[in-house]
Amino acid sequence: MEDKKNGYKSKRYDFPTKRYCQTLDLKDDPELIEEYKKRHGQACHWPEIGEGIKSVGILEMEIYLCGNRLFMIVETPADFDWDTAFARLAGLPRQAEWEEYMSVFQQADPNASSAEKWQLMERIFHLYE
Repeated sequence: MEDKKNGYKSKRYDFPTKRYCQTLDLKDDPELIEEYKKRHGQACHWPEIGEGIKSVGILEMEIYLCGNRLFMIVETPADFDWDTAFARLAGLPRQAEWEEYMSVFQQADPNASSAEKWQLMERIFHLYE
């Protein structure tokens, strides 16, 4: 596991990108949270899910945890269309199954798509030029 005080390296791209940030709360149960983390680890993650995410144009997706709150960063090309991509993602192989599989941990409707569960966040600050 990386030391969070050392930070996490970012990928670089030779073209303009943008990022989306979103949040979702987990059930406030330490055992469930540990299992959620395990299921997102490389050993347990379903390859079809990562392939589907990339196939809709997402370059990088990261999830961070603080208590029972998840924070996700989604990095995409600058011309990425959120609604179109997530509509496509919802219909890809095993995506609905993955969402249902993970729903036991989440404070969200178990039948909801990823885009319905996760709440996009508003940026309220950046280093102004």
